[in-house]
Amino acid sequence: MQDEVLVLGGGVAGCAASIALARKGRSVTLIERELMPRHKVCGEFLSGEALEDLHALGIDVASLGAVPIEYVRLAAARRAAEAPLPFPAASLTRKALDTALIAAALAAGVRIKRGRGVQSLSRTSSNLWQATLDDGSTYEAATAFLATGKHDLRGHSRPKDPHQWVAFKMYYRLSAAQTADLEDASELTLYDGGYGGIQPVEDGITNFCCVVQRRYFARAGLRWERLLAKMQQDCPHLAMRLEGAEPLLDKPITVTHIPYGYLRRATEEGLYCIGDQAAVIPSFTGDGISIALHTARRAAAAYLGAEPAQVFQPKLRSAMLPQMRLAELAADGLNNAFARAVLPFCLRVWPGAMRVTARLTRVTQPGATAPQTVAG
Repeated sequence: MQDEVLVLGGGVAGCAASIALARKGRSVTLIERELMPRHKVCGEFLSGEALEDLHALGIDVASLGAVPIEYVRLAAARRAAEAPLPFPAASLTRKALDTALIAAALAAGVRIKRGRGVQSLSRTSSNLWQATLDDGSTYEAATAFLATGKHDLRGHSRPKDPHQWVAFKMYYRLSAAQTADLEDASELTLYDGGYGGIQPVEDGITNFCCVVQRRYFARAGLRWERLLAKMQQDCPHLAMRLEGAEPLLDKPITVTHIPYGYLRRATEEGLYCIGDQAAVIPSFTGDGISIALHTARRAAAAYLGAEPAQVFQPKLRSAMLPQMRLAELAADGLNNAFARAVLPFCLRVWPGAMRVTARLTRVTQPGATAPQTVAG
């Protein structure tokens, strides 16, 4: 089957690009490996820039139950420091967000093939991009958008992750007291070998998403229960937060080998790389969803404006590089034992430092629409 544009991946970036292109009259086919949207390893933080882009796509996050986030809190050992966020923010599960984006893509006229994974993406003799699916079927288009998220395709792989990060995601129902105490804050918890984020999402549920270097996971016997106990031992604030909490998944969702700091340098003719296939920022910034939306918006605009992919990709990298490097430096600091010991004290003395860090590590730029507010 041949189309004008082929989008590989039906997550945030893939859906956003598909909607933008279809609304401009382009013939778009989107291929998504999952039959239905599901929970994914994601902090589920929506920054001000993400809210802008979602508003432009017609996604009303408030109607989906998004929780307004007004504060950021950093916790290490028994200490915690808090500061108001310098921008509007919200929290919403990826399952709810992806469901809304898929519906918006269908409404825009995107043809969606679900439940089939892409095995390969290659150029044909007629200079078309050909995607071969796991059932042997093929789809062709002159232009392709690579939006497969954390899943690499053979021949289009990102570099290996030297730290071998392992990420975990678990939903909890906190005790009434802890739910009230967390309320409208996004908490960053620090522990040996990594860090985690905990924040409320819709329906009174709390998302705990964390990353740890594999060697620390190995010290816990590659067992989630032992790793969680070690994280709580290192960060008693996290232990307090999870006291009496009810886990809502049988086991955590897991993903490995996350190349933090990756920025794609170049691409091939007619291949626009977006989302995690374009850039992977350290998780603590909460900028992942925003980057997915931002890169999708810019790539769609480049294609519609006849800007070749080989021009677009390095230009995108140059624009994002300064903030990405700052985010990497900040992440390295979070993994330093001395920094973990003194950061909460320093932030109590100067809580504005968290606001400054939040601004400096924003990789994305606002769109041309008014920000969407989330009712409390």
